[in-house]
Amino acid sequence: QGLPICTNTSLGASLLKCLISFFYICLERYSVVSLLLFCVLQGMHFCLVTIISRIFKDCRNNTVQLPLYGEVLTLSLGVVPFCTVFAILWAAYRHSSFAWIGQDILGICTMINTLQTERLPNIRVASVLLSAAFVYDIFWVFISPLVFHESVMIAVASGGVSGEAIPMLLRIPHFFDPLGGYAILCFGDIIYPGQLIAFSYRFDRAGKKGILNGYFLWLTVGYVVGLFLTYLVFFLMDGHGQPALMYLVPCTLGLIVVLGWIRGELPHLWNYGRRPENLVGEV
Repeated sequence: QGLPICTNTSLGASLLKCLISFFYICLERYSVVSLLLFCVLQGMHFCLVTIISRIFKDCRNNTVQLPLYGEVLTLSLGVVPFCTVFAILWAAYRHSSFAWIGQDILGICTMINTLQTERLPNIRVASVLLSAAFVYDIFWVFISPLVFHESVMIAVASGGVSGEAIPMLLRIPHFFDPLGGYAILCFGDIIYPGQLIAFSYRFDRAGKKGILNGYFLWLTVGYVVGLFLTYLVFFLMDGHGQPALMYLVPCTLGLIVVLGWIRGELPHLWNYGRRPENLVGEV
């Protein structure tokens, strides 16, 4: 059996991210527009439509016919202008001191949309994806300086010489640091472990597991621990950028493998969804 479609999409996204990192100097002038369109059409639009339709359930039934496109939700059409204006304003003021707020809102919406649409089917696929991301992150932070004379990942995140960073990360200012600067976290550091945590939640629900004997709580704690270790090493190394997945992958993927092995459920986690009986109760 081949890899599921959702996994092919994730691997494709990883490849695209790799290419963007490698050619960031050529792509940086287009990166803002690319993320802008992606967030408007898929991220922020998806989140707003979902939230509003859940609050006002009648909105789900109101549709309109568009020429050459077909039937769409009226709510969807109403949300598009707001998302467009929001994203354009952020792009126009992206170098302002408050631009991080808009960037984080757009980024969070994008990641929610990604986690909702791309789902890991089992630990077998998660191991391939997260292991590749683990090696990828370490290479571009620590090994790429030996090849390109600078850390490509850090240069992409900071914007390099031009200062026009690819906005595929969350930024929070160092409010109490007299030197200023931002704490940053790339989308991949949230999405890849997040897909595994989302899988653990679906697995727990399908197996009717409790909080303590399930996996979701422990993987969430593991993610927090991994993030803490990332920033701890960051400060111990005098602010040298760290590959967050180097800490997050062992604290999430490693944790679920160890827990599954101790509980005798590792084969079920590994092959989940591959046999008909495992599909019962799948969310």
